[in-house]
Amino acid sequence: MTSPADVAPDHDVVDHPGGASLEVRHLRKVYAGRGEPVEAVADLTFEVRPGELVCVVGPSGAGKTTLLRCLAGLLPATSGELALGGSPITGPPPGMAVVLQEYGRSLFPWMSVAQNVELPLKEKGVAKARRAELVAETLAAVGLADVARSYPWQLSGGMQQRVAIARAVAYEPQVLLMDEPFAAVDAQTRFELEDLVRTLWKRLGITVVFVTHDIDEAIYLGERVLVLSARPTVVLEDVEVGLGADRDQLETRGDAEFARLRTHVYELVQQAKQGVRSLADAHLTHPADAPPPPGA
Repeated sequence: MTSPADVAPDHDVVDHPGGASLEVRHLRKVYAGRGEPVEAVADLTFEVRPGELVCVVGPSGAGKTTLLRCLAGLLPATSGELALGGSPITGPPPGMAVVLQEYGRSLFPWMSVAQNVELPLKEKGVAKARRAELVAETLAAVGLADVARSYPWQLSGGMQQRVAIARAVAYEPQVLLMDEPFAAVDAQTRFELEDLVRTLWKRLGITVVFVTHDIDEAIYLGERVLVLSARPTVVLEDVEVGLGADRDQLETRGDAEFARLRTHVYELVQQAKQGVRSLADAHLTHPADAPPPPGA
């Protein structure tokens, strides 16, 4: 499998529109079932600035995927407002692409890699010559130019996920939503895909919202980390990540500031699991006194 280091650093996807802002104001989502209604999201308010990469973490069942589906226009909000670039989100916006965890199900096995990447461009009405250009550029950008004629079932899981990322990038979105996209790949491939996402994000200037259960991944990738409470969900804290634009899997993860942020976010998630829904109610310990996060 080609690594991000093998991708030409001067290869750009041309004429990209850049990122757009995302605004969430008092989002509430209630699921109505046969029994009592379930309030999944209570009151979420935050903003993602144009061209920013923001990660979202929280305990299991916190409503992270619900939030992403509402942002993608796939689920209607019970109340509140969502906007992309100032325009209300009332359905799937044309300037948005989504990469899911179950990448294998999102790829058509009877289509080649290139055809999978091209498909949404056809639906978008992009001219044939431009489609070919975008497919070639994005496959080169993710290190898959040599497998354009292969089929998804002939590729490893990590390579299949690169195809899914290439398809999203070729669509030329202003906002890219990613729902735990690396949860099903091995650790080494995960690190490579993390670096790939940051490389593409820096190159294209798009806005990225990345949902993950992995605290280390959130800190390594994000410029900010939104920590959600348990259901019904609110934002427990909006954590700024001051690790700089250039990050390295060894150096960045070994940095003292990375360790401090890791411990802080881990504590917040543990507090969320205990039902804490505001910082005023949290009892965060000093990092030196806190239990180490898993894997430390």
